[in-house]
Amino acid sequence: MIKILKRLNRTEITLILMSIALVVVQVWLDLKIPSYMSTITQLVITEGSQMNEIWQAGGMMLTCALLSMLATFCSGFVSARLSATYSRHMRGDIFNKVMTFSSEEIDRFSTASLITRSTNDVAQIQNFVSGGFTMIVRTPITVTIALMKISGKHWQWTVLTSIAVAIVMAIVIYVILVAQPKFRKMQALTDDLNRVTRENLTGIRVIRAYNAEPYQQQKFSDSNNILTDNHRSAQRNMSVMHPVMRFVNNGLNIGIYCIGAFIIARTIGTDESITTFSDMVVFSNYASRILFSFMSLRMIFNQLPRVTVCAQRINEILDAKLHVEDSTATDGEKNRKGELEFRHVSFRYPDAEADVIHDISFTAKKGETVAFIGATGAGKTSLVNLVPRFFDATEGEVILDGKNVREYSLRALHKKIGYAPQRAVLFTGTVRSNVSYGESSHRYTDSESFLEVKKAIDIAQATSFVERMEDGYDAFIARGGMNVSGGQKQRLSIARAVYRKPEFYIFDDTFSALDYKTDRTLRAALREQTAGVTTLIVAQRIGTIRDADRIIVLDEGEVVGMGTHSELLKNCSVYREIAYTQMSKEELENG
Repeated sequence: MIKILKRLNRTEITLILMSIALVVVQVWLDLKIPSYMSTITQLVITEGSQMNEIWQAGGMMLTCALLSMLATFCSGFVSARLSATYSRHMRGDIFNKVMTFSSEEIDRFSTASLITRSTNDVAQIQNFVSGGFTMIVRTPITVTIALMKISGKHWQWTVLTSIAVAIVMAIVIYVILVAQPKFRKMQALTDDLNRVTRENLTGIRVIRAYNAEPYQQQKFSDSNNILTDNHRSAQRNMSVMHPVMRFVNNGLNIGIYCIGAFIIARTIGTDESITTFSDMVVFSNYASRILFSFMSLRMIFNQLPRVTVCAQRINEILDAKLHVEDSTATDGEKNRKGELEFRHVSFRYPDAEADVIHDISFTAKKGETVAFIGATGAGKTSLVNLVPRFFDATEGEVILDGKNVREYSLRALHKKIGYAPQRAVLFTGTVRSNVSYGESSHRYTDSESFLEVKKAIDIAQATSFVERMEDGYDAFIARGGMNVSGGQKQRLSIARAVYRKPEFYIFDDTFSALDYKTDRTLRAALREQTAGVTTLIVAQRIGTIRDADRIIVLDEGEVVGMGTHSELLKNCSVYREIAYTQMSKEELENG
């Protein structure tokens, strides 16, 4: 928790200091009231006291109470502003950090956990800062000032108060030690519940198609029940705190009055009995305030174990070591634009026992099209993912324009690449905003940008369906592209890559949802309109890659064939086997 508070910025530190100052003023005013009560008590029981003196002391009590109320209001306002500002700052830091994560860090934390940490965990800390910060500050200040006020009174009262405080502190420590592991587990269970909910929402079509609603409901109920049982167990441990504190407080008051009555009985008829009675009223008030301060912390002690866990989980994100480290270089060799080389590259996923791809070497010259084909799980996607550094090679080098990709800044590297992923991704917005997505260099005026968007959409063979949509190029695209078909999403994804005018294209099985005619027309348009751009294509269909300058056949992560379509038909049994399952011998030979 202390570590995450070190991330406070200057504005937030200023708000904290203001809040502490207001709390000090409020506590000082509150603790002035018992002093005036003592004065009034002595005036009431002392013969010859003047009424105006009593009214004057009462007026001072009322003034302190009103000023304390004002200080409390101001303190609450400052605390609310602090919590809102700090949570905004924390969410921004988490989001920015996650944006630097490679696929390895995303997989390690899991998407569901990252969502929980960015929302629920930050909300827990925000609530704690808003409601608990002033209480944490107020308690030691109240206890310190109150102890100073009652010091020097009858030692019996001091001993009794010390015993009561010790009992309360022992209960607090016990509850924290018992409850914290349960709250730590609660956050992991919340992650699991979010994961089940997310799977249910994203896979709703498959669930309905297989009549699996009862199965999913049972999965959700199991996760929900486990979380509920854990929460109940933690709250049962916390529930003992309030009644015990009230019991100790009531017992302390009874003890103070019993001791006071005994002392007064011994000194009755003397001035000491009047002073003792006055001290007893004041001491009881101060002692109750000390215990009440601990009692008011009950809510904080309810939150503290969970907030501590949330802070640890947020720190795990913010302190996470990046496996794909950024560099500062911005470009490669000017005379080697568009050249890619793999030098004895091997790669295995974190914690995997074996390489996914092993000892792969090839070169793609400027303007060449290099295709990758192989069985499912052969390592095709893993291989092309090394170029934009979604992962880093375990061994060997990936050379782009004469320079290792590790030596580029990630921004400069990604600017060279037009990427269309295996699973087409669209964002909430319009057709136009999706095609021009991420374009922040202001290369074009608005009119030029629109023409470039139209051109990219035309190359991707998407003009016909885009212009039929309501509002055309400004037609609304729902989250994830839910209002367009799979083939339409893929074509818009390809248009996005074309719009960038990169040095390299990576099409990761991007043509799989297209019919053969659209596939052929689109690739012909790409060759004509994007000549001179190096292209990497991952595909399952022979028809998609047969015209490539070089085809690399992968089998269990290793290259088993490399050459043109006709060469591989003659020399590579794996390629030939794939080809003959898709086309007849005549189609393969005659095109």
